[in-house]
Amino acid sequence: MYEITYLDIEENKEYEKTIKKVVQKCFEEEGLLNSKMIMTITLTTPEEIRKINNQYRKIDKATDVLSFPMFEKQELDEKIENNDFLCEDVLGDIIISIEMVKEQAEEYGHSFERELSYMIVHGFYHLMGYDHIEEEDKKIMRPKEEKVLNFLNISR
Repeated sequence: MYEITYLDIEENKEYEKTIKKVVQKCFEEEGLLNSKMIMTITLTTPEEIRKINNQYRKIDKATDVLSFPMFEKQELDEKIENNDFLCEDVLGDIIISIEMVKEQAEEYGHSFERELSYMIVHGFYHLMGYDHIEEEDKKIMRPKEEKVLNFLNISR
């Protein structure tokens, strides 16, 4: 289902507990529990996420979360509809700046757990092919994110 990697930060069991419950609910919500889909989640520093952002997106600045999906939305939808999970497929990679999660939690006035959970859910739905650049797309993605967070009782 997922693999966690730490890049220049120390391992943390609390992060892992939060990630586990959020990923579990995301997979359940999107009908992936019985799939062989896996994703990687890398927890890192602003410096490292900046390097990755620059290398792959040509944007030389730190960000809170990056998502690198392996499938186009239509291709993934077909796999799910046809239950086409004969082998282990990589859903994609999510990279999160833990320091930025802490800063944003403080800035927005909610818990670290809520902000980390949101980054996981947000990254997951990008891997699922959803986006929020256009307002009409945002109207589809945001309710999906909120549904997962609300179900887990992770509020602002």
